[in-house]
Amino acid sequence: MTPEVKGQREPEVTLDLALKHGLTEEEYRKIVEILGRTPTYTELGIYSVMWSEHCSYKNSIAVLKTLPREGGRLLVGAGEENAGLVDIGDGMAVAFKIESHNHPSAVEPYQGAATGVGGIMRDIFTMGARPIAGLNSLRFGDIADAKTRGLFRGVVKGIGDYGNSFGVPTVAGEVYFDPCYQDNPLVNAMSVGVVRRGEWASAIASGVGNPVMIVGSSTGRDGIHGATFASEEISEASESKRPSVQVGDPFTEKLLLEASLEAIRSGDIVGIQDMGAAGITCSTSEMSAKGKSGMRINLDRVPARETGMSAYELMLSESQERMLVVAQRGKESSVKEIFSKWDLHAEIIGEVTDTGRLDITYRGEKVADIPAETLVLGGGAPVYIREARMPEYLSSARSFKQESLPDPGPAGEVLMRLLRAPNIASKRWVYEQYDSMVRTNNVVLAQGDAAVILLKQTGKALSVKTDCNGRYVYLNPRRGGMIAVAESARNVACTGATPLAITNCLNFGNPYKPEVYWQFKEAVAGIGEACRYFNTPVTGGNVSFYNESPNASVYPTPVIGMLGLLDDAERAVTSQFRSEGDVIIQLGRTAGHIGGSEFLSVVHGIVAGDAPALSLDDEKRLQSVLIECSAGGLLKSAHDCSDGGIAVTLAECCIGTGNNLLGAEIDLDGEGMRSDFVLFSEDQSRVVVSASKANGHAVMEIARRSRIPAAVVGRVGGDRLVIGKEIDIPVSEISDAYMRSIGERMERDETGLF
Repeated sequence: MTPEVKGQREPEVTLDLALKHGLTEEEYRKIVEILGRTPTYTELGIYSVMWSEHCSYKNSIAVLKTLPREGGRLLVGAGEENAGLVDIGDGMAVAFKIESHNHPSAVEPYQGAATGVGGIMRDIFTMGARPIAGLNSLRFGDIADAKTRGLFRGVVKGIGDYGNSFGVPTVAGEVYFDPCYQDNPLVNAMSVGVVRRGEWASAIASGVGNPVMIVGSSTGRDGIHGATFASEEISEASESKRPSVQVGDPFTEKLLLEASLEAIRSGDIVGIQDMGAAGITCSTSEMSAKGKSGMRINLDRVPARETGMSAYELMLSESQERMLVVAQRGKESSVKEIFSKWDLHAEIIGEVTDTGRLDITYRGEKVADIPAETLVLGGGAPVYIREARMPEYLSSARSFKQESLPDPGPAGEVLMRLLRAPNIASKRWVYEQYDSMVRTNNVVLAQGDAAVILLKQTGKALSVKTDCNGRYVYLNPRRGGMIAVAESARNVACTGATPLAITNCLNFGNPYKPEVYWQFKEAVAGIGEACRYFNTPVTGGNVSFYNESPNASVYPTPVIGMLGLLDDAERAVTSQFRSEGDVIIQLGRTAGHIGGSEFLSVVHGIVAGDAPALSLDDEKRLQSVLIECSAGGLLKSAHDCSDGGIAVTLAECCIGTGNNLLGAEIDLDGEGMRSDFVLFSEDQSRVVVSASKANGHAVMEIARRSRIPAAVVGRVGGDRLVIGKEIDIPVSEISDAYMRSIGERMERDETGLF
């Protein structure tokens, strides 16, 4: 079982070689025990990728199992298929998922981000769902740094070029900048698709003798050991990992989408799975394990685009735009005909067996013979529970006393400074590079707290949002995890939609460090608590560990992708003030909490304190008020109070998309608090809404009945934002500062002014 490749025998497998593949000594001994012999070089490669953190979740699965993974409108449990599936009525279901492509984007931002988009789209259409929207969540270092701007530019262009060419709109996202992400950016991509109930496909291999086919692109050497690379820390040596970054082709992916959906609808296939991380290795092992079957594979039949590829390379390649298909026996020609019509490969490379083993041959030699169950999550892959310890920095961070802060100066100047800050400023420079209108399904894009997508067949709409404040999670992982869920649900509710379910992308540092593992466990506990309270089960997602460089770990960043449903798309609510004379109402209470805020970071240069307090009961009742008011057509606008506090929220309501600017005159009751705390605190469960005078009374009554604090704080009108005696600024100046900040920074790069 040790074939020759290019005239050379493959390396002798030893413990030292296993360690270089990222396996531990204990794991290598277990592999030898499973096989009853020393593994071949190809088998070592297979185990190294399937037992990597990226594929096996060996350091996270025990914690993830504590999340609510069923209930609500879920049609399949978390982890059962390639993506979550949620019933939205009218015989329709939504498939959605988010995943990371952090490490590839750090070394090759354009292709790393592009293939992240391609991979998550395949996860959706391999379910039989047609992708209708893409979202993202991006984190970078200091935007003043030239390297950061280069990464930022490359990632945004990669997302835009792939999504635009593939023909699926990018409708929403978030972008944050912080020095902790300097060497390790976070690039999380989300996709949403729709499928008729009962017409989805499964990633399963069953039926002895059924043919196994590889469809789509040919196989090259790109992406080999990409899964292992994603399970390491970023270092100077990462530059040498460029071959681990895949290269995407969105035009081929578009063909693969249409061919795959046609093949699924034909009824001629049993199962289908994307070849993502670990390529043929992952798809063959996971489909076999799910079907409690096995496969006999002949690698000589795999269409290769490079000569002299070894079995090791063919099994581990992560070349893009490929699927593994199990066809019905006797329907091979029909399946081939479908993919051929779309100018794609469709080659039979093996068959399903009842042995439970992966039997892999190449050039007349058996190169691997492995029990499939031992490779997968919940089978023989190792499961670890690591040591957890609260980080020492928390005791000093939480000793912060906000009352000791000096006066920041004129509130108007502070507001303008915050509006220019990259975490708050408009991300127009980003979203203008995305084609957000393709397929013409969108109702609300940048105008709302979440993106709203019309479902033309039903008159309903989906509301989708990604959200996480990593600084909150850093200061209080459990509460920060809860807030990530609460805020994403609040954003969806601001559009009038009912939150249904979440997907998550959990970005953390090295799990072998007790402080990082404690952050992870606490954040997951907070996410679980909030999801149970809101009845938004976790459909699945991604864990990305090792997000750190020699200098620092990133903030723990558990990104939440929230899905909501609007029964009437015409009732969707935007965030921009719309009509002169409308009343402005604050829902929720201001407590003046400054800890972990943008104000504290930008104006005072401090990251300290605790995450804002959160009552899940208050939050749920607030969201119910928003949903009821929207359904009754009572609201002209609704905007969540978040980064920068209520002053920034009001400014954003005046600005909207930069068109049809409207001012406002506001009088906030500070209840004796410092004015800077009133204006810039980030207290949770607060929303600013506007309504006609006639409807304002009804909104106040609904809030009263739901025990949500509510106060009329002003009127829409004029061309200035006036907040008490503290702020009086033309809305045009506010808009210029907010809209142009990031674009001007990026344009200076090109003119050499930085």
